[in-house]
Amino acid sequence: MLGLRKKCLVTGGAGFIGSQLARRLLAQGCEVTVLDNLFTGSKANIYDLLPNPAFTFLVHDVTQPFWGQFDEIYNLACPASPVHYQHNPVETTKTSLLGIMNALDLALKTKAKVFHTSTSEVYGDPDVHPQPETYWGHVNTIGIRSCYDEGKRAAEAICADYRRQYGVDVRMIRIFNTYGPYMHPRDGRVVSNFAMQALQGKDITIYGDGKQSRSFQYVDDLLDAIELYMAKPRAEVERFFDGKGLGCPVLNVGNPGEFTMLELAQLTLKCLPESKSKLVFQPLPQDDPKRRRPDISLAKEFLGWSPKVPLAEGLPKTIEYFKRFV
Repeated sequence: MLGLRKKCLVTGGAGFIGSQLARRLLAQGCEVTVLDNLFTGSKANIYDLLPNPAFTFLVHDVTQPFWGQFDEIYNLACPASPVHYQHNPVETTKTSLLGIMNALDLALKTKAKVFHTSTSEVYGDPDVHPQPETYWGHVNTIGIRSCYDEGKRAAEAICADYRRQYGVDVRMIRIFNTYGPYMHPRDGRVVSNFAMQALQGKDITIYGDGKQSRSFQYVDDLLDAIELYMAKPRAEVERFFDGKGLGCPVLNVGNPGEFTMLELAQLTLKCLPESKSKLVFQPLPQDDPKRRRPDISLAKEFLGWSPKVPLAEGLPKTIEYFKRFV
């Protein structure tokens, strides 16, 4: 019966990842409420969910407190691409910190389980490669990216303190570059940039010499990891992470396959052989990381999870989705 369904709140649930998470939770028989102020999310991402009686959508800014009785709270609210989070850096920092604080306060009152999406950006421009969860990062605290990097680092800190001080059941993942259908076509991320430029026959813009690298995770793999993580009993979570000396349950979730920007551009053009696009080079933006690849040993050990979708398989699916915007 509907009244017996697990009740889930997804902040940022009209965004790229949040909308697909909401869709998956509904498929599992959950009752889902999405909160989103539609700054980077889109109601089009959840149009198909609106008629579902188990689904509720509320336009709300997570920097303001919110209320409801939920079993699980998934916090995904925050601009996640440089073009968006640098557009209003003060609001980005507020969203990262106040958004998770409001979620944690609600969880404290209602005994909800909290899932927080952090980011590989907490590692900054890393001097350890690949990056394990024990690495503290190399971040410019006053750079143009710090609104996102430091906002997410502060959010992790408050999650850890709510767990230690108040006993809130909070779990965190650090998401590495994730791509797939429902991405915003103009969000400024490299996959969407390259795909849209190639589809439109425009020059593909590569910053720096193109040798900087990233690891690209297909969204379905990320959702699998979230599902496995939230299904773990709290006692098992605490035994595992306390045993690792991390101080808080945090996992890297990403695909360790590493590609340079030149390799990604070439693979994009391979998917679109009819494209007339050429590669052009521009200066590297400030504080842009040179290398980024996750160490996913803990996720493999604890969740029995590893990514299944290689870039050569996921990228064509994503490009096919982007064709509707050309």
